[in-house]
Amino acid sequence: MYQTGWMESGQSHRPKILTVLHQERSSPGRVGHLLVEAGFALDIRRPPLGDTLPETLEDHAGAVIFGGPMSANDSEDFVRAETDWLAIPLAEDKPFLGICLGAQMLANHLGGRVGPHPDGLVEIGWYPLEPTEAGRALMDWPSMVYHFHREGFELPQTATLLATGSSYPNQAFRYGKNAWGVQFHAELTRAMMHRWVVRGAERFTLCGAQQGRDHLDGRMIYDAVLRAWLHRFLATIFGVPVSA
Repeated sequence: MYQTGWMESGQSHRPKILTVLHQERSSPGRVGHLLVEAGFALDIRRPPLGDTLPETLEDHAGAVIFGGPMSANDSEDFVRAETDWLAIPLAEDKPFLGICLGAQMLANHLGGRVGPHPDGLVEIGWYPLEPTEAGRALMDWPSMVYHFHREGFELPQTATLLATGSSYPNQAFRYGKNAWGVQFHAELTRAMMHRWVVRGAERFTLCGAQQGRDHLDGRMIYDAVLRAWLHRFLATIFGVPVSA
């Protein structure tokens, strides 16, 4: 099980990735597994539970902010603090990845608006993804990805759009050399998806949402490609080969 705070002895020599989660039982999932396999240690912080974020990333090799049920527009102190904190990896030019809420926080920090679809559509389930020319030049992308969100983000000025979708056009972007944001979830293990389907079932009635059985059926069809993409994507961001 992942622990909050520094990794225990025997792993303290590894380069650390700051790993920001938003619920007591949240997990970094496959992102965490792959980073550990690649030789990193995870410094896990949960700001909603009172954990603070470091004043510098000089002792870290990068950072990842994951998703959560809250909005990037919420007024809670930790939401504002995390959004403001993004000035640190940007100023220090450290690799940063924002996933769903983390990507929306990054967009907010860079001046992009975060909000719901104008027609009330959500993306909860599997939806098509189309890479842009810049995205195709970077790597191969999956044609279907897994979502669980009710808000999207505007593309920040000077950011590069890497992938787009039909309902929410901004799906992945890069800002500068080392900051990345993705709206979708490639990090879910099978157990995590089962938990999300059970605990999030009330959202399946929202406009555009898919039923739980479609989430699980889609995983059998699309997840192998999504998982392979995640290997390549993490290798690109954090600068080390991640074996498939």
